[in-house]
Amino acid sequence: MASFAGHAIPGSFFLIYGLWLVVKHVLRHYWIKTQPKRRQKLPPFFNRMDYIEGGFSIFAAFVGIMVEQFVVDGPHAHLYANHSWVKLMNWQHSTMYLFFGIFGVAHVVSTASKSVPVGLDRLALSLALFVEGFLFFYHVHNRPPLDAHIHSMLLVAVFAGSASTMLEVFLRDHIILELLGAAFFILQGSWFYQIGFVLYPLSGPQWDLTLHSNIMFVTMCFCWHLAVALLVVATTSFLVCCTVKRCSGRRRDVEIGMRDASSKSSSQKALLEESEDEQTHA
Repeated sequence: MASFAGHAIPGSFFLIYGLWLVVKHVLRHYWIKTQPKRRQKLPPFFNRMDYIEGGFSIFAAFVGIMVEQFVVDGPHAHLYANHSWVKLMNWQHSTMYLFFGIFGVAHVVSTASKSVPVGLDRLALSLALFVEGFLFFYHVHNRPPLDAHIHSMLLVAVFAGSASTMLEVFLRDHIILELLGAAFFILQGSWFYQIGFVLYPLSGPQWDLTLHSNIMFVTMCFCWHLAVALLVVATTSFLVCCTVKRCSGRRRDVEIGMRDASSKSSSQKALLEESEDEQTHA
């Protein structure tokens, strides 16, 4: 990750996943709220979304591990050689991806089998986020003050996401918790980009990594990122709800129109039969 691209790639994954969670949870919540209580079984569409989510997590984790291990200057699956550790930073990143891959497997298995305990997928995701934060906590020692501080801000988003996801294990289908977890994923993704811009600027002068005012600005900037993440969640939720309501309204109009057409044809058929009977009796 020692480059802008190294921070932008995981940032993009977290941003996409956060937006995916918003759309999925809002659709699920809307469907549950509009169905009678006796009809709470979810349609196959939501299972397909879960399979896609789990499969994407497994694929992304596999690609991440392969990239970390087999880049030109990577460890190439060697942990210890010549009496010293080999590229431990790459190994830490690979370990982080491993646990997100475990979440993907747990998510697919939980969707496919009813015998798996409810909430196992949320528990696996919470554990993956905790491991990510745990590794990052010991990832920034002996670094310049601004470098260490901007990574510590990332820990806030990671551990907060882990805590909210753990609560989902016990509070299922809680839309506020689900959207809050999605917001922390979006915050984490945008903050990865911010780290890349600060430590590896694409243009302009380098940041002074020892200046205290830069640390103050980065702290304030993190709060702005949080506000933007919440705004993105709220806006996306509103757009999804409006789209679903509009589509549902059109579907009802079509069904009503079909019923009206059917009733008209039935009444016309009855009138024709009555007229035929009258002619026969005459």
